[in-house]
Amino acid sequence: MQFEEVSRYYEKLENISSRLAMIDILSEMFSKADKGEMKNLVYMTQGVLGAPFEGIQMGIAEKFAEHAIEIASGYSHEEVLAGYRKAGDMGLTAQQFMSKSKLKAMGKKGLTTNHVFEAALKIAKTSGEGSQDMKIKMLVEMLAAGSPLDARYVMRFVLGTLRLGAGDATIIEALSKMATGEREAKADIENAYNICSDLGRIAEVLVEKGLPGVKKIKVSLFSPIRPALAERLPTSEEILHRMGSKCAVESKYDGFRVQLHIDKKSKKVRMFSRNLENTTEMFPDIAKAAFSEIKADEVILEGEALAYNEDTGEFRPFQETIQRKRKHGIEEKALEFPLHLFAFDLIYLDGEDFLSKPYHERRTKLESILTKGGLIRPSDRIIATQAKQIDIYFEDVIERGLEGIVAKDLNAPYIAGARKFSWIKLKRSYKGELSDTIDLVIVGYYTGRGQRAEFGFGGLLAAVYNDKKDIFETITRIGTGFTEKNMQMFSEVLKKIRKEKKPARVDAIVEPHFWVEPKYVVTVRADEITKSPMHTAGKEGDSPDALGYALRFPRLVSDGIREDKNPEDATTTKEIIEMFKMQKKVKIGK
Repeated sequence: MQFEEVSRYYEKLENISSRLAMIDILSEMFSKADKGEMKNLVYMTQGVLGAPFEGIQMGIAEKFAEHAIEIASGYSHEEVLAGYRKAGDMGLTAQQFMSKSKLKAMGKKGLTTNHVFEAALKIAKTSGEGSQDMKIKMLVEMLAAGSPLDARYVMRFVLGTLRLGAGDATIIEALSKMATGEREAKADIENAYNICSDLGRIAEVLVEKGLPGVKKIKVSLFSPIRPALAERLPTSEEILHRMGSKCAVESKYDGFRVQLHIDKKSKKVRMFSRNLENTTEMFPDIAKAAFSEIKADEVILEGEALAYNEDTGEFRPFQETIQRKRKHGIEEKALEFPLHLFAFDLIYLDGEDFLSKPYHERRTKLESILTKGGLIRPSDRIIATQAKQIDIYFEDVIERGLEGIVAKDLNAPYIAGARKFSWIKLKRSYKGELSDTIDLVIVGYYTGRGQRAEFGFGGLLAAVYNDKKDIFETITRIGTGFTEKNMQMFSEVLKKIRKEKKPARVDAIVEPHFWVEPKYVVTVRADEITKSPMHTAGKEGDSPDALGYALRFPRLVSDGIREDKNPEDATTTKEIIEMFKMQKKVKIGK
């Protein structure tokens, strides 16, 4: 497939505001790809160079991109820089200068999809002496070989700024439509995605072996499973009513979610975060312990890593644990803030998939393979048959410095990538009014007034994620909780993802000064959830009288962007509705 055809499809995606139309365009594009390029085309459309958990970073900085445009087009550095400042987009700058190139075209052969992907991958992996010159040379060759429109998307791809607005759920529906003509295969493709977290691999299997092949995708080492998630309920009585006469109740640890994969035969260990980032290098102490403390050859288990004082039994606050998330000085921080991994679930053991096994069986097996008293140990838990038992355990957990409990259905399988009532969390904040934090996606921002004018930033328009519709629905404008430092940060970061019009996956009535691609998550606290005609979260129908949900007195509570969460990991519309119901119950109880 010629890349010029892909570029035309990408241009269409940029210029539409309908998610359904986006699915149609993607489906048509995928149907034209050859088997040997399907995987790469899906990765490219995601804006990545492989499965996201592989962590392959794009290999070109903006100043080198400018230099490549100069060489490929024959214009001076000053001319290209002025063009970039005017366009504000390196892709558009490349397109403009290549459309008026001063250099004679030397019998262009055009670019294929695989050529662009493989060249970008080679650029990313090139390192060492003279690597920057080699990277620029490869980029110049791509710019010169393709059309001006190709130059726009080649440049955006290698810079990691492709931003087509197509989320994973949208791509899944497009693949379903490509394969079946309808979106009916969405559930099977989504299930495979929850198991392997690799849409490129799924697309490749889909075109080679069809839907039956996709259904056969199984759990495998070093391909992380999308983590199971918990629902919320406000009281122990409601939890037990949901669970039946008996349930497990585990401590809820406020640390790093860790999915640990180990193969002792190949001496390989990998750890993945909640959003499937490879965090192995950050936790050398846990990696070392995995080889000596786990009594099995091949294991995938889940747990929570946090700083813990062995002598006093004290759990350290998350502000201390978070200092372990770093690229430099890792060994020093490991000594200062030693971590323990509190394992709470078993997913895979010595060639056997444990996803479908009931929780009580997974837990029993997990405990049997862990050495007692090590850095990796089972999470604390009880088996409860009465609400009073849950309450007593809850208060004990809070006193020990943890944030709450998670109740688990003893007979439920592990439900990858989904939020179900087989896991239910209860935090102290649910026992008062809305003091629980909410994770929101930034979909727009406002320019500042007064003192904030110097930052070019005055506040955020934020949304929750509707996971049923794969859209972002606005719920609040945030104007408080910002420091000068993070106002400057937001201004710089959001300018780079600014959109001229509302993104296709954003549902909004309120308009910000600038729209942005849904990319970044922030944590917010508010006094309560209210009904509102101005926001679309949970709004049913198009009637002028229809109400959505909004936050009263929202304020930013973190230092800035939640790097451990993707937009689709934000609080969902369904959770907001449930929290609103819980809030009403608490008020009535008072």
